[in-house]
Amino acid sequence: MNKDQVKGQVKEVVGTLKEATGKVLGDKSLEVKGLAEKTVGKVQTEVGNIKSDLKDKL
Repeated sequence: MNKDQVKGQVKEVVGTLKEATGKVLGDKSLEVKGLAEKTVGKVQTEVGNIKSDLKDKL
């Protein structure tokens, strides 16, 4: 597991928590920020996966 994969997964978890907190509190701004952070985390995780796949093939 490379650092992009780890950082991406951490961002996904933090984003999920923010999104859930925003829903519970009725704070749309926090909910949207959490969703955005979760999406960024997913993208970063996928970048890490691609890097890992390329490294394995080379």
